[in-house]
Amino acid sequence: MSEDIFNLLTFPGSKAFEDYHPTEFSVITESRDTSSGSPPRKTPRLDADLDSASASRSRLVTDDKVGNASVKKVAIRIQLVGPSIQQYSDRHFDTSFATLRRTLRALFTPGDRLPESYERIYAACRVCATYRAEGIYDNLKLEVQRCIGEVARLLQEDARQGVEWVQPFVEKCEWFERQVGLLQSLFAYLDRVYIYALPGSPSIRSLCYDQFALGIFQNAAIVLKLQSGITEWVAYERTLHAAHPQRPSILSLIARLSHHNKYAEIFESTYLSTTAVFYTAESVQKTTELDAQKFLVHCQGRREEEIARAKETMPEVSWVKAREKADKALLDGRLQWLVEEAMEPLMNARSEVDLGRMFKLFGAVGGVQVFLNGWSKHIEAKVKTIVTDKAHDDDMVQNLLAYKHFTDILVSDTFAETIETPPPTTVKKEDDSSSKVLVDLTAPSKQPRQEFAYALSDSFRRGFKQRRNKPAEMLAKHLDKAMRKGQQGRKDEDFEGELDKVLGLYRFTDDKDVFRTFYHKALAKRLLLEKSASDDFEKAMLKKLKEQYDPEFSMGDHMFNDLALSREGMQADLTRYTAFYKLKHQGHKLDWDHALGTATLRARFARGEKELSVSLYQALVLLLFNEEDTEIGFADIKETTGIEDGELRRTLQSLALGKKRVLKKQPMGKDVLDTDVFVFNADFVDAAHRVHINSIQVKETAEETTKTHTLIESDRKHVLDAAIVRLMKAKKEMHNEQLKAATIDAVKNHFVPNVGLIKDRIDELVEQEYLRRHETDMNVFVYVA
Repeated sequence: MSEDIFNLLTFPGSKAFEDYHPTEFSVITESRDTSSGSPPRKTPRLDADLDSASASRSRLVTDDKVGNASVKKVAIRIQLVGPSIQQYSDRHFDTSFATLRRTLRALFTPGDRLPESYERIYAACRVCATYRAEGIYDNLKLEVQRCIGEVARLLQEDARQGVEWVQPFVEKCEWFERQVGLLQSLFAYLDRVYIYALPGSPSIRSLCYDQFALGIFQNAAIVLKLQSGITEWVAYERTLHAAHPQRPSILSLIARLSHHNKYAEIFESTYLSTTAVFYTAESVQKTTELDAQKFLVHCQGRREEEIARAKETMPEVSWVKAREKADKALLDGRLQWLVEEAMEPLMNARSEVDLGRMFKLFGAVGGVQVFLNGWSKHIEAKVKTIVTDKAHDDDMVQNLLAYKHFTDILVSDTFAETIETPPPTTVKKEDDSSSKVLVDLTAPSKQPRQEFAYALSDSFRRGFKQRRNKPAEMLAKHLDKAMRKGQQGRKDEDFEGELDKVLGLYRFTDDKDVFRTFYHKALAKRLLLEKSASDDFEKAMLKKLKEQYDPEFSMGDHMFNDLALSREGMQADLTRYTAFYKLKHQGHKLDWDHALGTATLRARFARGEKELSVSLYQALVLLLFNEEDTEIGFADIKETTGIEDGELRRTLQSLALGKKRVLKKQPMGKDVLDTDVFVFNADFVDAAHRVHINSIQVKETAEETTKTHTLIESDRKHVLDAAIVRLMKAKKEMHNEQLKAATIDAVKNHFVPNVGLIKDRIDELVEQEYLRRHETDMNVFVYVA
């Protein structure tokens, strides 16, 4: 019956016992006739009002007119007019008090029924609360303490252990909470009238819950059993990777502890401490069983398990704490080992997914800087390996581009910070019932981390320094190949993007003068031999190099101008043209590269006349066959033309062994030998009237490369001399170390000089009497005017 009454009194929305006032009272009202001077008239009224809200009911003040009279209504004033306390007999009080004592005993004794009906218990509480309230209040405290003591005894004596013991604990908590709720309803008058009037006295609910916390949650034996049950439950799930059959009991336990404000103190603290112990031990074990890569996979799996378990069982406030505790226990002290063992194989395998997992785990335990240091060091080592691999110099740039593309993806996506997408915006027109959801799709979803972008550039730059000059040379040669091939069916923007990626590598080299020299040399060949795929792209590339990278690239513009001049000029011979050029363009230097010259010959074959577009060397050889049926040996051709041996053999191969065979070689063979003989091929046929015969291009020889580098070193000496003299002329006197530092700073946009080379140039300038040492300090140099 007690449970039925409890359910009735606590039905949602019920206000049956929210407040209380006596059933006997008088209402005194005042009315005033403004038209007369008579005093206010008081009218008593008795009413048995059982509505708990009427004691606090207020009346609005209004002015009404009755005829000529104005009546003003004021707030109701309630006055008790019932029998005084002294009118109740002692017997009546004793009976009520006994009823309440039996009620308290029945409430806190499992299985007992209430001794009286609800109305009588409520009425008895009202009587005792006005006559002997302190007695019933003290008795209530004693009964609560007795009940809690009995609950504690039963819980301690329960034979069940571990997680099995959690269920009876939850049941006891739920029973006690129901009884406290019923007690609040039955003793509402005591709670609202007597206890409320005593400053500092806890309410019935607070009293019961405080005593429960003292007797249960501060009982060491009970708390130990709770901790044992929590530990057993979570150990089971972590070991077997499955939900425990008693998980519903754990969920109920969390609800009961949260109800008593003991969740964090008992459950969460136990869970987190258990997490630290479990995963610390597992970390030690797994590092001996697994390699670094598999250990990372294991940690990620454990992390996901902890997140899932926390979301399924615990309040949201504990989700992050549980994950962080597991991460720290697993990874604490393991970061450097993981970097040393896992970084290289993952980077070599270019596994973005695994690297992303590793980065996320490091970030979870504050190890981003450790990860960044290891990542940067690996990139530097990888770039060094690529640029110092002399056996694969031809593939250097392509390998660098592929590796740079991979690392760029890591920075822009894998290691980037996720930016929250703004919530959708709903737009609704006033004259339209429909609405439209608008989402800002322009906001980036990921933002690259600047520290990784900077580390990437620094690592590439340090890697390039491991081999001076060569990376810059190979970048220039790679661009030469690209400009020769052209777009090959690709869109303009795609081709430009490929070129920009190469120039992105150019930023990492300090030897910009090396790149400039080789690029200009290759550009000259492309222009003279008409091997460039597009003059527009050539000019656009020169413009970009000059404006964004190196102002010295203006020399390329002069090449186009000189080429235009040479096409327009009608010189009789090279000597006359040289004189003409120097006269017209004073201060310019003119060098002839005969191997790159071209000529057009008119040739008569048995089936008609053709125009042959050939190189200068090819033209010299073909002109020897103007006589009919002329047969010329290799030695005679070499002696007559004076062409270098290797160049002559390649020239004869292009004329007699290529696709356009205007000469015949006897005997046939793929190589040109000293004993070979050549004759004019009168039977040559071709569908085109103008026939272009390709010359055989060879890769730049080691001697040519060495010659170019020698030229670069010579130019560097002149640049250093000019910089030193310019500095000394401005400062007049400079200390040795100051002069070296200033010189490096002056030429750093072109190349980074070796300190030893600067010292040699200073000594040379001293010998040439541009500088002299100070009379008293040999480390100070003085400019000689």
